[in-house]
Amino acid sequence: MAQPGEERKAGDKTPKDMVERSRFGVSERRKDPGAEGFRPPATSTELSKGPAELIGYPGPKVNWRVFIMSAAIILAFSVWAMVVPDNASSVMRTVVAWISTNLGWYYVLTVTLVILFVLWVAFSKEGSVRLGPDHSRPQYNLFTWVAMLFAAGVGIDMLFYSVTGPITQYLTPPAAEPESAAALQDAVVWTMFHYGIAGWAMYALLGMAMGYFAYRWGMPLSIRAALYPLLGKRVRGATGDVIDIFALVGTVFGVATSMGIGVVLLNVGISWLFGVPEGLALQIALVLVAVIMTIASCTSGVDKGIRLVSELNLWAAAAMMLYILITGKTSFLLTSMVENIGRFIVTFPERTLQTFAYEPGGSEWMASWTLFFWAFWLAWGPFVGLFLARISRGRTLREFVIAAITAPVLCDFFIVSIFGNSAMSEVMDGNQEFAELAVRSPEHGWYALLEMFPGAPFLIGLATLSGLLFYLTSANSGAMVMANFSSSIPDPSVDGAKWLRIFWALVTAVLTVAMLVAGGVTTMEHATLIFALPVTLIAYLVMASFAKVLRMERAEREGQGIRRRSVAMHGGQAPEKTWRQRLAHLRAYPSNKAVGQFVEKVIHPALVDVAAEFKQLGYAAELTTTANEKTQIHEHTLVVHMHDHRNFHYQVAAVEAPVPMFGGRSMSREIDVYYRLEVFTQTGTEGYDLMGLTQQQVINDVLDRYEAHLSFLQYSNEHDLASVLTPPRPATGMVPRVEVEPEEADGADEEPKN
Repeated sequence: MAQPGEERKAGDKTPKDMVERSRFGVSERRKDPGAEGFRPPATSTELSKGPAELIGYPGPKVNWRVFIMSAAIILAFSVWAMVVPDNASSVMRTVVAWISTNLGWYYVLTVTLVILFVLWVAFSKEGSVRLGPDHSRPQYNLFTWVAMLFAAGVGIDMLFYSVTGPITQYLTPPAAEPESAAALQDAVVWTMFHYGIAGWAMYALLGMAMGYFAYRWGMPLSIRAALYPLLGKRVRGATGDVIDIFALVGTVFGVATSMGIGVVLLNVGISWLFGVPEGLALQIALVLVAVIMTIASCTSGVDKGIRLVSELNLWAAAAMMLYILITGKTSFLLTSMVENIGRFIVTFPERTLQTFAYEPGGSEWMASWTLFFWAFWLAWGPFVGLFLARISRGRTLREFVIAAITAPVLCDFFIVSIFGNSAMSEVMDGNQEFAELAVRSPEHGWYALLEMFPGAPFLIGLATLSGLLFYLTSANSGAMVMANFSSSIPDPSVDGAKWLRIFWALVTAVLTVAMLVAGGVTTMEHATLIFALPVTLIAYLVMASFAKVLRMERAEREGQGIRRRSVAMHGGQAPEKTWRQRLAHLRAYPSNKAVGQFVEKVIHPALVDVAAEFKQLGYAAELTTTANEKTQIHEHTLVVHMHDHRNFHYQVAAVEAPVPMFGGRSMSREIDVYYRLEVFTQTGTEGYDLMGLTQQQVINDVLDRYEAHLSFLQYSNEHDLASVLTPPRPATGMVPRVEVEPEEADGADEEPKN
């Protein structure tokens, strides 16, 4: 009924009407206060509390426990390797032999499950979910994004193994006669397999998980945030610190291994170009030069240093490949590349689960090749995953996964096939001396191959530059990610302190030198295989956590269908307008000033009235106003707290839009853009414009949305059930609940007292 002294039109609503119509019994389980403290979230509503529970600080700060423990482990290992290198090498060799014999199957199974999981995510209905709100769009164009994907995830080690890998698999294959037709057919394919989908699947898993929680739920861009649905508040304490230490130590060893292989390779190139004697002294000098360049680049940030070097890296690598393709045996290289890719596709499932259990010496071969590469990708997973998440806001899960396991992988295949088949052509022509050199000293074998092409000095200079850029991009992004892992950063767009990036660049350099002293590339391979083992646990936890949250996402999307149908019952998605309003809206392209005035005269008073009515009726409602720095138009957000259910969120914000070049009237091009007043929920824009409505129509729209939200909660309450990972809460009964008192809402996030 209308209030005294008020006139109401048919269809007008008040919050009081809503109270009478919405008591449909949304239920909740009563809490057991003693069990609630660290229980992981069981519903999407509880998951939305993650930012408040994980972020207890206004800005970035150093996580000293993670920083000190990680640095201590790495520096202690470095000192051990430099002081007693023989002992370090011997111990690591023994540990690797045990792992390859007893846990080789575990590495293989882990990588297989990761591949299957990311493919399942990409091709599921939830693959269309964005890394961010539904209205978010990518920050970087496709070429720049793919260039940064490729440059961050591919290190100079790929050049190192692109020649020695195929030749070694031809001379000493794992399951064929040496130098046979079968060995020849698989020689390049094994290296393509080791640099193929497996590694990028690991990057995609961790990248999409961290990006999803950071950009869609407002949590920090970190692995611990990705485990919040599984572990709850525990990820903020010691449990989360242990996870970050595992990830950080594995990252440092992975990057140091790539750096070590890089300086071993660049050592030969610099010596060839400038006549400087090869050896450990030159390698250490290269490490120091690279650290200086890394510091200069990484302190300039993603948009400057890393982006520039990434694009330059892609162009340099493309120029090198094109030169070799044109000046080499073009027809053979293209023909063999097609056959290699075809054989890779056909044999991929078999190779993925291959452990050579029935082959003599199978565990030794696995330790030297497949297990090392799987450990390498696992160690690099947190590092590259965080970097990819950092640059992928606005991408869908499907787009992110498919791009990660196709575009960079095809680039990898192109490089490995060009170098590998060029080397195999020489071996097939009888160049046994070159084959032995490539196996005995891979760095010399790589440059020996380049010397065989016309214009060798130019090609070697270009190849050395390309190798240096590969090295720098890994080191740059590595330093940034290490700083982030050792910090607590609420804002995903902010990186760790510059001094932290410099510190980790120096620590990585020290570790690289230590492993060079302790035995070179072999020691690096052993260390990577050992320290990647804890990262496998992170992979399993992330898969379990992300599977759980996708179940919540599915319930959310199905509930939105219910909400849309409910909204349709009240006049469609957008608020109902008169025909004159609709016609006038088609002719209007309001300016920034006009929209700002409309917000102050219509939108704000309407929301003030409805918020006041909500409060008067006992709802915990709040209306906040914030200034948008870009549009200079105030944004108004009405939130009705629903206690243990997802809050009702109604935000009105100005959105800039281009003026169209078509329409039923003469178009003026005095302005290129106009402004729309769009309604936003927690997951993004609803896509319609409030300009031109009356205050009563705005209030009606708020209440339509609120009524639809209650329908959504009813559906979610029925379908968002506890799982094996989140057992049911202790319950003493079911209590219907719609209204929430302000006092209850204010205390909802407090930790229970025992």
